[in-house]
Amino acid sequence: MSLNQTAKSELLSLVFRGAAIALILQLSGLGINYLMEVLLARWMGATQYGAYDYLISIGTLLGFLAALGLPNCSLRFIPKYIVTEDWQKLVGMIWGSWRYVVLSAVLVAITAIVLVILKSNDSDVSWSLTLGLAMIPLWALVRHQREMCRGIKQMTLAYLPSTVFPLLVIAATAYYRQDLSTSTAIAIAGLSLLLVLPLQLWLFARQLPHQSFRVKPIYLRREWFAVALPLLFNDSAFVLLSQTDTVMTGAILGSYEVGIYSAAFKTATGISFILASVNAIAAPMFATLHTQGDYRGLQQLTSTVARWMFYPTLVLALLLIIYRDRVLGLFGNEFTAGGWSMTILIMGQLVNVGAGSVGYLMEMTGNHHRSAYVLGCSAICNLILNSILIPTLGIMGAAIATALSMALWNIWLHQLVVKHLGIRPAICFNWFPSKD
Repeated sequence: MSLNQTAKSELLSLVFRGAAIALILQLSGLGINYLMEVLLARWMGATQYGAYDYLISIGTLLGFLAALGLPNCSLRFIPKYIVTEDWQKLVGMIWGSWRYVVLSAVLVAITAIVLVILKSNDSDVSWSLTLGLAMIPLWALVRHQREMCRGIKQMTLAYLPSTVFPLLVIAATAYYRQDLSTSTAIAIAGLSLLLVLPLQLWLFARQLPHQSFRVKPIYLRREWFAVALPLLFNDSAFVLLSQTDTVMTGAILGSYEVGIYSAAFKTATGISFILASVNAIAAPMFATLHTQGDYRGLQQLTSTVARWMFYPTLVLALLLIIYRDRVLGLFGNEFTAGGWSMTILIMGQLVNVGAGSVGYLMEMTGNHHRSAYVLGCSAICNLILNSILIPTLGIMGAAIATALSMALWNIWLHQLVVKHLGIRPAICFNWFPSKD
């Protein structure tokens, strides 16, 4: 075996080990989080649960935007600085970006809360919405700290909040059970994140290379924001694609319908955990191979992860479709009304997984401006489809709009990856193992 083949074998072995760890963490986190959602739905009922999920979606959406594109920016630069052993820039990237995220998210939260207080006439609604908006900095930090941990390949640490957070919420909300209100559930969620995030940050600092503690940080703000702002556009488009259906369903149809839809949506998106797990370790390696100019290795890595992602996802998708009423019945009998919506959303997720790691391939190789255009067009398409289909078809219209938009941006990005990188990431191009 040549040195080049040995290096590729070691790389794939590292990906496999990292993906296995991420898969276990994602699976445990997904299971605990899904249990949390089931219990909240059963204790609160469709209407209260719908209001809770609607407000959490708004906070999450604004938290994504308030991060200024810096989470994905750090995921791109941190592996690069580690490979080049540029410790001054590494330290500057980590702590500089963290401070910018906190400052931006706090300003967004304060502005939104002031607007709610000035405009709202319903004190109960105003209080619940204020609590949801106060979580904007927390949601921004959840994502940013996760990406920083992934950048230094600390998968266990990256997914700490997704495992511990729902456990804390379950423990606290179990005290209220059927007396659990929307505002109480949101307050408990916020306090749980306040406990987890500082612990994650402290553990992250302990994992940094020891060389980074003896250098003066360099802050390349212009260079970082030149990458971060296009990524912010990507994030804005992506979060619109992932949250528009829930927010618009709540705004147009009300809390009860959004509760039914949320159960279907969370169940359907759960099948993409394998995609997220493999990408969790593969994304920094995409950046590393691109920096090294090893496109043959990049193709081999991409082909391998495509097979790892698709086939288990296909099996899980079929099982969920066959037993959809039983699965949704876990939330309560009223939630089985979302069965067909869940099936449509699952079909969209299969296209998402089958297309491969197209989003990360574009972002980690300096093609973020091209993917930003695609995601922007898809987000606009999603808004238009939701505004047309939700009033006419209800929650099924939201599912159709989301699935079509997801298929559009995945197929489009796949064509751009093939054109600009010469990489074929989709499962249909990877039926057989590579001979390289």
